[in-house]
Amino acid sequence: MKSHVFSATAAAAIALTGCQSVSPPPTSAEVVGEFRPGSGYVLGYLDPKTLPNSLAILPKPPADDSAQKAADVSTYQATRATRGTPRWDLAARDANLKFPQATAAFACTLDVPISVEQTPHLNMLLRRTLLDAGLSTYAAKDTYKRQRPFVSMGDSTCTPAEEAALAKDGSYPSGHSALGWAWALVLSEVDPDRATALLSRGYAFGQSRVICGVHWQSDVDTGRVMGAATVARLHSNSTFLAQVAAAKAEVQAARNQGVRASGDCKAEAAALTLN
Repeated sequence: MKSHVFSATAAAAIALTGCQSVSPPPTSAEVVGEFRPGSGYVLGYLDPKTLPNSLAILPKPPADDSAQKAADVSTYQATRATRGTPRWDLAARDANLKFPQATAAFACTLDVPISVEQTPHLNMLLRRTLLDAGLSTYAAKDTYKRQRPFVSMGDSTCTPAEEAALAKDGSYPSGHSALGWAWALVLSEVDPDRATALLSRGYAFGQSRVICGVHWQSDVDTGRVMGAATVARLHSNSTFLAQVAAAKAEVQAARNQGVRASGDCKAEAAALTLN
C-alpha cells in the first residue's frame, strides 16, 4: 500500500514540474531494457554517443616518474592499514554495483528505503545513472589501459573474486568513483536538505576504491570529474528530469509516513569515520 502512495505522489510531482508533456518515466527494468542481456545493468538515459568524452576532458594519467604518481603510491601504502577493519569491509560492500544490493550504499545517508517496491522511481534513477556515469569513463580507460595498483604492487584487494577481471580493465579513470559521485549529486537534488551528508558519502564511495587497492587516488579524483560531467549532460534529458521529480516526491512521501532506511546504519557511520 505504501508503495502505491509513493507512486501516486510521484506522478503528481511530475505534473507540477516542467515535464508535463513527458509520460511518467518507466520504473521496470524490463521496460527500460538491459545494457547487455544477463548483465543486470539497465540502459542509461543517454545515448552513449552523447556521453561526456573522458579522453577529451581529462589529462593523461600521471607518468611513472611524476610527483603525482609518487603521491598515488604513498596514498596506496597508507591505506593498507585499513585491511581487516570495518572501513575495509565497507569498501568491499561499496564495490557491489548489482541491484538491489547497490542501493545500500546511499540508503542510510538518505534515510529512506531505495527499492523497486517502496521507491521505484528513486531506484530506477540510480540504476540508469549508474550506466551513464560508468560508461563516460571508458574512452580514457580503453586508451590508457593504466595498470591497477594491486597488480602494480603485487598485492590483494578487498574483492579477490574480481581481481582477474579488474586486472584486464583500465584503472584510469575510476568508473565506480564516477557513478558514486553522480549518485551523490543526483541524490542531493532529490533531497537538498541532506546534500552535505550525501556528498560526503559520495566522496567516501570513491575512496573505497583506493582502500580496496583497485584504483590509484588520481583515478578516483578524475572519476569524480566524469561523474559531474555526466550529471551536467543528464540535465538536458527530459526523462531524467521527470524521474528526479518523481523520486523527490517518493522521498517526501516516505518521510511524511515515517518510513526509514533499514540496515545497520550506525555501523556504517562508524566505519566511515575511519575513512
